[in-house]
Amino acid sequence: MQDYFKNIPEIKFEGENSDNPLAFKFYDENKTILGKSMKEHFRFATCYWHTFTWPGLDPFGGQTFERPWMGNADPIKMAEQKLNCAFDFFTKIKTPFFCFHDRDIAPEGSNYKETQKNFMHIIDLMEYKIEETGMKLLWGTANAFSHKRYMSGASTNPDPEVFAYKAAQVKDCMDATLRLGGQNYVLWGGREGYETILNTDMSKEMDNLKRFLELVVNYKHKIGFKGQILIEPKPHEPTKHQYDFDSAACLAFIRKAGLEGEIKLNIEANHATLSGHNYEHEIAYAIANDALGSLDINRGDTLIGWDTDQFPNNPADLIMAFYFIFSNGGLGNGGLNFDAKIRRQSIDPEDLFYAHIGGMDVCAKTLVAVEKLIDDNVIPKFIKDRYSDWDGELGKYIHNKDSSLDSIHQRVIDNDIDPKTRSGRQEYLENIINKYL
Repeated sequence: MQDYFKNIPEIKFEGENSDNPLAFKFYDENKTILGKSMKEHFRFATCYWHTFTWPGLDPFGGQTFERPWMGNADPIKMAEQKLNCAFDFFTKIKTPFFCFHDRDIAPEGSNYKETQKNFMHIIDLMEYKIEETGMKLLWGTANAFSHKRYMSGASTNPDPEVFAYKAAQVKDCMDATLRLGGQNYVLWGGREGYETILNTDMSKEMDNLKRFLELVVNYKHKIGFKGQILIEPKPHEPTKHQYDFDSAACLAFIRKAGLEGEIKLNIEANHATLSGHNYEHEIAYAIANDALGSLDINRGDTLIGWDTDQFPNNPADLIMAFYFIFSNGGLGNGGLNFDAKIRRQSIDPEDLFYAHIGGMDVCAKTLVAVEKLIDDNVIPKFIKDRYSDWDGELGKYIHNKDSSLDSIHQRVIDNDIDPKTRSGRQEYLENIINKYL
């Protein structure tokens, strides 16, 4: 059965004056912005999990979606049906990429050998679908958080059998990602943390996490995978403390493992919010450390304290994030993955399209504003002027390797240095940004 979306046509660009809810108003994939088409800049991806696997549950209620592939029939048949419907959706919404977890696409079996067989069966079919449709895999990843075996973490679990099980799972998923032409492989440690320090050997868990990253990188080179290995930062939720809390925490243990040349970051907007940062901070931090790999694009709800994974709907939330991305070379082999889900009350097939259309249009509208912001060079000029004294005599003296703390101290006394305060002009800059919006 592949007719779940039969009443929905291929989504086309009709312009901002169109009243057709099943058409793009701003996302014209062929429009050139900053020297590339919108399609090339964004590298949009549809996520398999929220779009086709999530049944509409929340912490207080169960399934609300009645998709034809969510029945009680043979799990493999359901997975095959879901695959067919997913690729029907991909080709109609026209995101050039998709992403998946291994357990999104294939069910677990009674043992690992059977689970592996199920997974490889769907990968066989997926490979054919990719060849048939021209879709591309942005990244694959392993679900090492949903099953109860991972309730105390995966690579940071106190039980080495759990570590080994995850390692086997990741090996299969990396093989599949390579086979399908995936351009990245993501490590998302959904439960790599602890609930209480009372029962936690933090040193042991960090050592085990380091060992796991070493194994993944070594295997990448063994099989000749040319894509990026990415870690996705995630703060508290579901655990009290996550080792991969934010970009800074991730980079700290990547460096501790000596793998800063091997692993970059996949940053999500809603995770940034939950960590107490904003999206542009996490992106700018990654760029400053040459660690930006790819992006999950969504939003949280400031009135709700968990990962709501809503579709982006406001250019003001994205303009500075996009400014940093596209003024620093763009996304490279990464992309914009809609790690977002429709609301559990949005039960119609069309709702999946409305959500993606809205998200893609908001991104397109924001990019048009960012092009003007970049071309006008207002922000870089202001920042350069603000830090210009570091190119002067004192700034150079401070950075001279022959200078010392006591010589700088003497210079302050000899030159009667008495710093004068200068305005940061934040409100002035905020007004400038609003002009472009």
